[in-house]
Amino acid sequence: MTIAIPLERMSAADKLRAIEEIWEDLARVAEDVPSPAWHADVLQARERRIENGEARFLDVAMAKQAVREQLR
Repeated sequence: MTIAIPLERMSAADKLRAIEEIWEDLARVAEDVPSPAWHADVLQARERRIENGEARFLDVAMAKQAVREQLR
């Protein structure tokens, strides 16, 4: 199916709203959205890093702060 969306006439805000609506619709039945195989590989690698003490969990506030510091 081809869907014609007038992207060139849409504002950035309109495009973001469209993305949000599509994402919300996909999220309603998440099991219908296939996860790529590499996702499992990434999750396993992260779990190994945590088990080996090479990584740790951060709460959202700490994670945001860490990202801000890296962008400076």
